[in-house]
Amino acid sequence: MGELKRLIISCGGTGGHFFPGLSIARTFQQQGGKVLLLLSGVNSAAQVQSAAACGIEAIALPMMPSLKRNPVKFITGSISGCVRSWRVIKEFKPQAVLGMGSFSMVPVLSAALLHRVPIALHDGNARIGRANRWATLFARVLGAGFPAVNADKCRCRVVDIGMPVRPELLEKYSISRAEALKMLNELFACDLKEDLTTVLVFGGSQGAAVFNSILPQAFMQCRERNFQVLHLCGKGKKAEAEKLYAQADFPVLLLESSDRMEYFLGAADAVFCRSGGSTLAELALFGKGAFLIPYPYASEGHQQDNAEYFERNNAAVIVRNSGFTVEKASELLQNDICGDRKNLEDRGKAAANLARPDAAIAMLKEISAIIR
Repeated sequence: MGELKRLIISCGGTGGHFFPGLSIARTFQQQGGKVLLLLSGVNSAAQVQSAAACGIEAIALPMMPSLKRNPVKFITGSISGCVRSWRVIKEFKPQAVLGMGSFSMVPVLSAALLHRVPIALHDGNARIGRANRWATLFARVLGAGFPAVNADKCRCRVVDIGMPVRPELLEKYSISRAEALKMLNELFACDLKEDLTTVLVFGGSQGAAVFNSILPQAFMQCRERNFQVLHLCGKGKKAEAEKLYAQADFPVLLLESSDRMEYFLGAADAVFCRSGGSTLAELALFGKGAFLIPYPYASEGHQQDNAEYFERNNAAVIVRNSGFTVEKASELLQNDICGDRKNLEDRGKAAANLARPDAAIAMLKEISAIIR
């Protein structure tokens, strides 16, 4: 079929599927390709708008709830989505279809099979998820965000390519710490200091209640206050966190969220966060070691697998969610942040060695290979 010029990406579901798919789409469009996103799930309307803001065409398919929550609507939604996808594929004529995981891609992949369009997959975690494992029965290649711990459960070729990250981060990952702090001060009218150790706290798009309650208390208990805090607490949780930081005698920048993560990551010396695939890819890109508290309810425990990959490579310290107490956080702060910073620097260097800034390009190369 020659050079890859037309591609459909199915990346509905959670942001962990959507945003890496959008990053691949933007990279492909920058290369001169024509791309279309097909989305289904509760977030599809908002995701269509996000794609449009980046100049990417997207179509929302009929709503399809999870199989466990409503099997009947899952089946009817799948059938309706398959019919719509079949028509879109017939009109768009893609050379390949890329599925980014989750069962929201079932209608699109089914339609691709009916049209005999080659299928590729991507999984952003160290443990290949159920939907992708099923889809490998029909796919020709799966690109993995991390070395897969269960590649033997897949029925197609599995290639370690890394996790695609947003172009905005790729453009800024070499930013200096001083420049990042300066930009944060300008953007948010704060007074962050270059001579203080900067601790970044964030819990993903929804925040993390365990971080919002435990870490402010731990910061306040530290004997030495030679640090400053950047805390993204999650939507609707700022008022509660503000009460805990009310008596802080160290600089604190507290926000619900931010779309300028390049400056937060660039400024950080240490990070407390979850261990989703995109989060770890961004930490590696910016060369930031971390204290990882895997989300305990992640499907099949995949955040634990992701975190263990970083820990094995000396890029992180894992603390189980149930063991993340004020006392444990205080111990980490006292030993690794307020004390000798060499461990932080060493973990940052180790994290940088895991970075895959070319992940989107690598995935597109794999797709190109299967159409030839």
